[in-house]
Amino acid sequence: MNHYQTLQLNSKATQQEIKLAYRRLAKQFHPDSQSEIQDCDRIIALNAAYEILGDRRSRRLYDQQQQLGQTSDFLAERQARNTAAQQQYRRHKTTSRPEISYQQWLREVYLPIDCLVAKILHPLKIEIEKLAADPFDDLLMEDFETYLDTCNDYWEQAQQKLASQPNPPQVAGVAANIYYCINHIGDGIKELKWFTMNYNDQYLHTGQEIFRIAGKLHCQAQEKIEFLL
Repeated sequence: MNHYQTLQLNSKATQQEIKLAYRRLAKQFHPDSQSEIQDCDRIIALNAAYEILGDRRSRRLYDQQQQLGQTSDFLAERQARNTAAQQQYRRHKTTSRPEISYQQWLREVYLPIDCLVAKILHPLKIEIEKLAADPFDDLLMEDFETYLDTCNDYWEQAQQKLASQPNPPQVAGVAANIYYCINHIGDGIKELKWFTMNYNDQYLHTGQEIFRIAGKLHCQAQEKIEFLL
């Protein structure tokens, strides 16, 4: 059985159809749902299928491999993407641009990022409390998804803002904290989005923990700023 069959779809399905099919089946077979059909093995298979088909790029690769009758190590590919992203960040740091003062960097880069990060991290507890009333309620879950979509928009803006100017040497420590904070936020959003799809509390707890670490990095950056000032 291939991933499309696992999701009860054909290979021509749209991304939205894949998402809806995964959510429907995950909810149907989830051990904590009210459904009489509960199957942990099916959940595992559904997760594996959606991890590949839910991402456009990995889906294209999967389709190509299916046509060639080959398999591919998608975990290794994901690690390679992460390594490439880190290398790109290092190149960005060493790219020669007109140097700005650290006060200007704080004003034009740090403060906007600080605001965006706060808008992402601070509402999480309240949003989870609202969802906890009934995680299987579609309307509550849609509200939580809207929050995550907003978080993703803020996260992308923070990434762009950080890349907009090279940091002066005086704020290298602050920039490092912000860089890793933003990275953690991206990972946390992914984990929380997985929870909205398969109702697996492990993704919820992992996402919360990653956000907690991001919050700590955020606070450390603020402390370094206070020392500078």
